Amino acid sequence: MTTATTGGAGAVPPVHPVPPVRTRTGRPSRRSGRGVTGTRRAVAVAFLLPALVLLGALVVYPIAYSVYRSFLDQAGTGFAGLDNYRKLFTDDSIRTAVKNNLIWVVLAPTVSTALGLIFAVLTERIRWGTAFKLVVFMPMAISMLAAGIIFRLVYDEAPERGVANAVWVGVHDTFAESAGFPKAHPLPVHPLKAGGGGSFVTKTTVRAGVPVLLPLVGVVPEKMPHDAVPARTPAPDGDRITGTAWLDFTRGGGGKPNTVDAKELGLKGIEVEAVKNGKVVATATAGADGSFSLPAAAGGAVLRLPADNFREPYNGVSWLGPSLVTPGIIGSYVWMWAGFAMVLIAAGLAGLPRELLEAARVDGANEWQVFRRITVPMLAPVLAVVLVTLMINVLKVFDLIFIIAPGSSQDDANVLALQLYRSSFGTDADLGVGSAIAVLLLLLVIPVMAFNIRRIRKEGRR
Repeated sequence: MTTATTGGAGAVPPVHPVPPVRTRTGRPSRRSGRGVTGTRRAVAVAFLLPALVLLGALVVYPIAYSVYRSFLDQAGTGFAGLDNYRKLFTDDSIRTAVKNNLIWVVLAPTVSTALGLIFAVLTERIRWGTAFKLVVFMPMAISMLAAGIIFRLVYDEAPERGVANAVWVGVHDTFAESAGFPKAHPLPVHPLKAGGGGSFVTKTTVRAGVPVLLPLVGVVPEKMPHDAVPARTPAPDGDRITGTAWLDFTRGGGGKPNTVDAKELGLKGIEVEAVKNGKVVATATAGADGSFSLPAAAGGAVLRLPADNFREPYNGVSWLGPSLVTPGIIGSYVWMWAGFAMVLIAAGLAGLPRELLEAARVDGANEWQVFRRITVPMLAPVLAVVLVTLMINVLKVFDLIFIIAPGSSQDDANVLALQLYRSSFGTDADLGVGSAIAVLLLLLVIPVMAFNIRRIRKEGRR
């Protein structure tokens, strides 16, 4: 067997790669129907088509139809021009919704991000930081509906049901005297009468050596002092004015009015004033058995039980009232989303170069200076992501307000998403106004989205 030599008759010509056809710009021609990655356009379109159809059906078409519907009247048959958009700035409920949305956009993302930053930084070095982060993040697993129900109970005005008011009343009663005996009053047969302003006074003057009886009724057992003891009949004292204030009521019956019976309790802590010629000349406070004594100099005065003994107890704050309903609901939102902010910021914090932080500490910077001058500036991209995400989220908040705010305060807590629902459904539905509100929400979201996209592209070019 012989092999062909180079240049001989049986030589195989060398194969050279065919250079791609280039256009005038120097780029390869795409006449073959392939893209830059070598994928045929038809295949790429086939894979993208379902996503494009869904995008058009679920996003593009609703937006286009909402814009179109916002220029029609309530019936949807006539052209209304800009009338629906004028209502956005003339209707009181919609203006309240716009104002509340501004409050939401400013407060809710800022507070959530700030708390997330504080939690992430403070829990970085502690041993149980992971457990704390887990507890803070747990509300994210709860739906807005469930969170709304929880905080509707938390903000209940009755301290025995609402946690917020129970804590508030507890703190208040720690620093201020609690209520005495609300709704307590004498009977017509008792030696007391109304003294004006909610007080009660004795029908006759008092003197030393003659015991004074001050019976009352109308005190519910739950309002009686827990350490009250059975009342004691006052003993006469020639040098002082003695008396007893007690609950003239025997459980199960059998007691006699104006008589201290064995099972009747003293009104511990009730204030007694001796008033002569319109001036208070002496005061006393009843003991656990209701007994009290005044100096003999108070003889000739009438005894008065001031109105402070009978004021209603402090029941806390109306958290869901017109003035506090929006901050209260924002508090529930922060409770849910502070954990989200904390997790993202903690992830960014884990990626910071530790040598910079240590170098700053070696140079004499304290922890506050390290946090303010190094940690926060280096976390700026992460903080921007969290802040923008929460801003977009609060613009569409709806269920928290709808569930937490009672009917009497829902107008004061109104936001655009809730107003969109109220305008679009119900007996007086006006889809033209509802569509205009939807377009307004879209216009409010677009600048935030544009800022986010620009930031992402800028980060990608680095």
